[in-house]
Amino acid sequence: MMKNILVTGGAGYIGSHTTLQLLLGGFKVVVVDNLDNSSELAIQRVKELAAEFSSNLSIVKVDLRDKLAVEKLFSWTKFDAVIHFAGLKAVGESVQKPLLYYNNNIIGTVNLLEVMSLHGCKRLVFSSSATVYGWPKEVPCTEEFPLSAANPYGRTKLFIEEICRDVQRSDAEWKIILLRYFNPVGAHPSGHIGEDPRGIPNNLMPFMQQVAVGRRPHLTVYGTDYNTKDGTGVRDYIHVVDLADGHIAALNKLFKANLACEVYNLGTGKGTTVLEMVAAFEKASGKKIPIVMAERRPGDAEIVYASTEKAERELNWRAKYGIDEMCRDQWNWASKNPYGYGSPDNKDD
Repeated sequence: MMKNILVTGGAGYIGSHTTLQLLLGGFKVVVVDNLDNSSELAIQRVKELAAEFSSNLSIVKVDLRDKLAVEKLFSWTKFDAVIHFAGLKAVGESVQKPLLYYNNNIIGTVNLLEVMSLHGCKRLVFSSSATVYGWPKEVPCTEEFPLSAANPYGRTKLFIEEICRDVQRSDAEWKIILLRYFNPVGAHPSGHIGEDPRGIPNNLMPFMQQVAVGRRPHLTVYGTDYNTKDGTGVRDYIHVVDLADGHIAALNKLFKANLACEVYNLGTGKGTTVLEMVAAFEKASGKKIPIVMAERRPGDAEIVYASTEKAERELNWRAKYGIDEMCRDQWNWASKNPYGYGSPDNKDD
């Protein structure tokens, strides 16, 4: 029997890529999304890319905070597992609007877990983040590192991880995998789906792509005096398709293995400086990216990259793509979709 997977936030950047990989991997998928920070067009394009598998995909517009609507969804359909992406994710906004983040991310998740439990669906893959490591004292970050979060967004991920651990301890039927992502970048090689942040991008790659297509005048690089090879911060960038495949590996583990609540880093295990990433993107796009150097931002860590040994060993997964492929696919998406899923007229930047 074909497994039926609920993907919350499946119209978002990582959600849409994972939904496509699920369909191609022979799963049935129901996407639930409130479309607050995503586009239905992403799901239409996933259907096109899924070709003969597209009939195995449906989308329902629901906000997880609407518990009755979530309840209704579960009473209509039997799910074998849930991949939970839905949530707000802008660090700066979370500092300005902490209650919005706690309300959306945590209440939505508690509702989801309650309804899952009620309907006997107790397999979950949760989209966590390397932000739960705070400012790591050493690298690479292993899954056993002490946890702390430097902002409300990071705290919502940390709190939800703790909620998942508590739920599993209270009921041994639950099987939960927490995936801590490092820095997802790139796009599907077709250029049909990719990252399309609303407003001002928070991350390096979408910002750089908007400079390359002429939507922004320059890239600001924060911090040029770090103790790194070129003075700029080091991060572990991971191709979004590799990340999506990591979710398939996690699902397979949930269905086959006897586990409680496990956590895995998804990264490449390699650090790349901001300026190295800029150079790789310039090479891929053939565009010069004007740079303005600025002071460090408060709260930015100097060097963060993953230890990926546990995921390689236990999920049989490892990242395949390097920064050249990440930049190639990012530029392919950006050049075909300079305004993402929208048009110049309705972009709120």
